[in-house]
Amino acid sequence: MVPENQSVVTMFILQSFVDDPWVQDALFCFFFTLLTVAIAGNGLIITTIHRSPNLHTPMYFFLVNLALMDVICTVTVLPTVLQSLVTESTISYGGCLTQMFVFTLVLSSELLLFSAMAYDRYLAICWPLHYGTLMNGRACVALATFVWFTGALNALVLTCLVLPLSFCGPNLITHFFCEIPSVLMLSCSPTFINDTMTVIADMFLSGLNFLLTMTSYGFIIASILRIRSAEGKRRAFSTCSAHLIVVTLYYSTVLYTYVRPALGTAGLLDKAIAVLYTTVTPSLNPLIYTMRNKEFKASFKKLLFPH
Repeated sequence: MVPENQSVVTMFILQSFVDDPWVQDALFCFFFTLLTVAIAGNGLIITTIHRSPNLHTPMYFFLVNLALMDVICTVTVLPTVLQSLVTESTISYGGCLTQMFVFTLVLSSELLLFSAMAYDRYLAICWPLHYGTLMNGRACVALATFVWFTGALNALVLTCLVLPLSFCGPNLITHFFCEIPSVLMLSCSPTFINDTMTVIADMFLSGLNFLLTMTSYGFIIASILRIRSAEGKRRAFSTCSAHLIVVTLYYSTVLYTYVRPALGTAGLLDKAIAVLYTTVTPSLNPLIYTMRNKEFKASFKKLLFPH
């Protein structure tokens, strides 16, 4: 119940990073560059894989899903960040819930997708003779469907749990977008259930999937070490090292953010960490996954210079 002398909040204000105009200008250029790189880079990945029949394999199928998630994440978060650096950034209650739902969907799905990608690499390296049978087209579609459906279900549950809450006090979100932990801190209602469900979801999506991913890579590394030729080891490591770098960065930052929803306000450290998994990672993924991939680079050059 909202006390009679308090009004219901219908608009939220998103806090900017800093107040210094010079720093704001620098950050605006930085984030605008990340937005451009993320959309262009991931768009090129999707286009190249779609137009190149030789890249129609499970590994690139999952990479297309990752690129799509990165684009959605970027266009969901970065426009409000850029707005907050130019003028006071406000967002309606409904808009905040929508942004929360879409971002949580993408975040949850991406965490699950990393496990699917690790499983794909595990089968490719540890069970090469059975790989074509175990990771066929039907299995890929089933895994991708499970990833997106589970992410959507998690986002729906966590967002719906916010609906009964009352927001009657301060409307300043001490963050640069509507993320569940920062929004819950403004509620006038008890948020014990929300905090508990958020931590449970994060421990399952981040903790359990990180464990599964690391287990897969444990088997992968053991299998690679048994390869006799140096060239074979190098090729095997090159297909996995990029994914391992992204996974470690992503899981660690998400775990930090969502396991501590009730430990205080979102400080500069929290914002810096959030920047890593909302803007920096989606921008770097195209470079990390393609720079050392000769097969992709050859297909990309063929797409640019068909003759």
